[in-house]
Amino acid sequence: MNSILCIGAGYVGGPTMAVIADQCPHLRVCVVDINADRISAWNSDSLPIYEPELDEVVKRTRGRNLFFSTDIDGEIRKADIIFVSVNTPTKTFGHGAGMASDLQYWEKTARQILANSDRSKIIVEKSTLPVRTAAAMERILNSGENGIQFQVLSNPEFLAEGTAIQDLINPDRVLIGGQETEQGRNAVQALVDIYANWVADEKILRTNVWSAELSKLAANAFLAQRISSINAISALCEATEADVDEVSRAIGLDSRIGPKFLKASVGFGGSCFKKDILNLVYLCGHYGLKEVADYWHQVVAMNDFQTDRFVDNILKQMFNTVAGKKITLFGFAFKANTGDTRESPAIKVAKNLLTEQACVWVSDPKALNNAKQDLRDLAVHLESDPYVAATGSHAIAVMTEWQTYRTLDYQRIYDSMEKPAFIFDGRNILNHRELFNLGFNVFPIGKPGLTHF
Repeated sequence: MNSILCIGAGYVGGPTMAVIADQCPHLRVCVVDINADRISAWNSDSLPIYEPELDEVVKRTRGRNLFFSTDIDGEIRKADIIFVSVNTPTKTFGHGAGMASDLQYWEKTARQILANSDRSKIIVEKSTLPVRTAAAMERILNSGENGIQFQVLSNPEFLAEGTAIQDLINPDRVLIGGQETEQGRNAVQALVDIYANWVADEKILRTNVWSAELSKLAANAFLAQRISSINAISALCEATEADVDEVSRAIGLDSRIGPKFLKASVGFGGSCFKKDILNLVYLCGHYGLKEVADYWHQVVAMNDFQTDRFVDNILKQMFNTVAGKKITLFGFAFKANTGDTRESPAIKVAKNLLTEQACVWVSDPKALNNAKQDLRDLAVHLESDPYVAATGSHAIAVMTEWQTYRTLDYQRIYDSMEKPAFIFDGRNILNHRELFNLGFNVFPIGKPGLTHF
């Protein structure tokens, strides 16, 4: 039985290896991490991340051919193919701080692989990395004196949280980049053979390493660009009393554009978009492409503007002060169907409201544990029950498009709130006319507000 290892048990490594184990019962698959608590959670009935369908896949495979361990050195020795899915956050220090990827964990992992390998192995980049990072890893791995040779492949993930399992089972494409040598082509084929157990060959794209690495950054940049573009239009819609949903539908019906990622909102979040775009900006600057760097940096700037504009509108509509007023955030995850709060616009909204001395309450069905960490040492109230959270509020701000928020009893909520009662729909998921008829003053994104004064 071939042995596959993934170093890193996070949002990418855990689900990816679970699906590989499920689709390839003839392979031994192990996920390792230095975080013992995280590994314990993967081995328990309460997984460390929430993702639809993940529980079922893990339960089918765990203990059969899927294993979770903290024995990184031992599992490296056993493995034939090693996926590397460690954290690559944006640097907070030194050269490139605020934009470049912090590759210290990635390099440490490369050295750990080298120290514990007694034969040649295939190393697969799964983390999102700067272009030409594979070359650096190859230099480290092939620096040993024992003659062992490693092949480094780039196999970027294209998962959307909330649909990650289906994205893995039915991918748009699987991208594998390798060296254009005989050994490189053999390594690519070995990885192709794994995916071929459930993915059609025409969906498996073979490229050189550099194209694969850049494709991941470019894909996220293009998706984020669409969101920032429609959010920019939403600001103009509010100024001109146009309706951003009508504009979005009209342009989305153009077959050259399409409708996806044209939903105006309070802003994008998640672990990838901002980090990857800033990484792209840094790379463009590094290669002297200032105009290109400025172009992509504006995507992030527009996203920040949209979130700030949302808070500014709350302040403006609530008579230019929220001091002492209770504002309840419905949702804290950066999107529905995940507990992930990384770069969630709700973090910035909550902190900006606190700066204005508002009394902030947060409700979310899956993200309160992460919210507690994001807002530690801040005077924010966390409450899972949205009805309790809304009681006595002056305003509700919808931050996450959870289905449950569409079907709440808003008459009950209105009756429990201070008057005048406000709703700021940062995701445009509610029936604004019905809310207005109940008595709410309603302010969507990119649409005229509905007010009783």
